[in-house]
Amino acid sequence: QVQLVESGGGLVQPGGSLRLSCAASGRIFSINAMRWYRQAPGKERELVASITVGGNRNYADFVKGRFAISRDNAKNTVYLQMNNLKPEDTALYYCNCLTLWGQGTQVTVSS
Repeated sequence: QVQLVESGGGLVQPGGSLRLSCAASGRIFSINAMRWYRQAPGKERELVASITVGGNRNYADFVKGRFAISRDNAKNTVYLQMNNLKPEDTALYYCNCLTLWGQGTQVTVSS
């Protein structure tokens, strides 16, 4: 059974950094684009960043210049490096591939 498992969330002060990881089991990772979404309380889930198998990246405007998505195809893992975090980045962050979703990892930015 294919699974996506996120890790790396936590509590960080404004201006701080975190790196999220998403490990994928199964062959699905090597042949598909991967995406990070987030959902804050009371808000809809929104796309944060995506990366194709070949490494082409796209970012939401609200994270451009601060977040970076990458993938290690040998490890079946996708990463989201988050720098200069702001309180409005507080959300549950999800990894996605096609119709598969991870359980989410909480990111809280607060002083």
